[in-house]
Amino acid sequence: MDSSIERGKEVIRIETQALAALESRINGSFADAVELIYNCKGRVIVTGLGKSGLVARKIVATMNSTGTAAVFLHPADAAHGDLGMVRKDDVAICISKSGDTEEIRQLLPMFRHIGMKVISMVGSPGSTLAKQSDIVLDISVKEEACPHDLAPTASTTATLALGDALAMALLDKRNFTKEDFAMFHPGGNLGKRLLLRVEEMMVSGKDVPIVKQSVSLTDAIVEITSKRFGATCVVDDSGRLFGIITDGDLRRLLQRTTDIRDLTALNVASKNPKTIRKDSLAAIALEEMEDFKITQLIVVDGEHRPIGMLHLHDLVKAGLGNGSSE
Repeated sequence: MDSSIERGKEVIRIETQALAALESRINGSFADAVELIYNCKGRVIVTGLGKSGLVARKIVATMNSTGTAAVFLHPADAAHGDLGMVRKDDVAICISKSGDTEEIRQLLPMFRHIGMKVISMVGSPGSTLAKQSDIVLDISVKEEACPHDLAPTASTTATLALGDALAMALLDKRNFTKEDFAMFHPGGNLGKRLLLRVEEMMVSGKDVPIVKQSVSLTDAIVEITSKRFGATCVVDDSGRLFGIITDGDLRRLLQRTTDIRDLTALNVASKNPKTIRKDSLAAIALEEMEDFKITQLIVVDGEHRPIGMLHLHDLVKAGLGNGSSE
């Protein structure tokens, strides 16, 4: 086997073993940390230096997107003014593999003076940081994937996983839903799928192609051609929806006859077309179009009068084609 392949597999094995060992340490201390953060009236202040700082930023991002307000505090910048962002109602999470990172140790008396509670994520439970923390979460690993045991690899993976575990446990306690998630991701596809309504995507007013049953087919074709949907609604004398005429209906008609002079919209319309209400999710409209293999959907009011129309291409263009978050 190629040596690089074998080395890659070895790294995965080492990091997998580190995660398995971490799982066995999800205990009462973890539950206490979750409870402390859950009851926190302020924010979670996450700090770490170097690779730990990079992991801290990711933990902050995950917490923020899942309902737990968090900010990253650079330990060096904290001593030069950024400590002003911290309040006594906040909870600190200090990340350090050694537990003796000087910049982190210098923060501890400041946090104590402010009145904050401190959770440490450390690779050395007997370290200075651990001893001065309210709650200690053990992120120690048997070995790093780095052959020199220098570059943080398995330890950063374990720290990242523990941060995810905290965020997900808090998500459960907050009963955080997909809709809540979408509120924090309005620009992502998931946000659009869960927030965007038909009313925001439909055309309305004079842009909706509509003809009465009694109009000639020729006039109906003019209406279809003048609008961009390749179809027109057909309504009765009271304005209620009767049917729809699409380009496909016209093609099938012309395969049977080319004499359309005496035909009306009533003669050609397909009855009981698919409809939707304006307060429905646009994603639901897209699913219906895909299920029924149609490219337009009529929006009706409570009296079954057409008030708008949706086109499949507009929904796809808006990013509703899949459920990914970003």
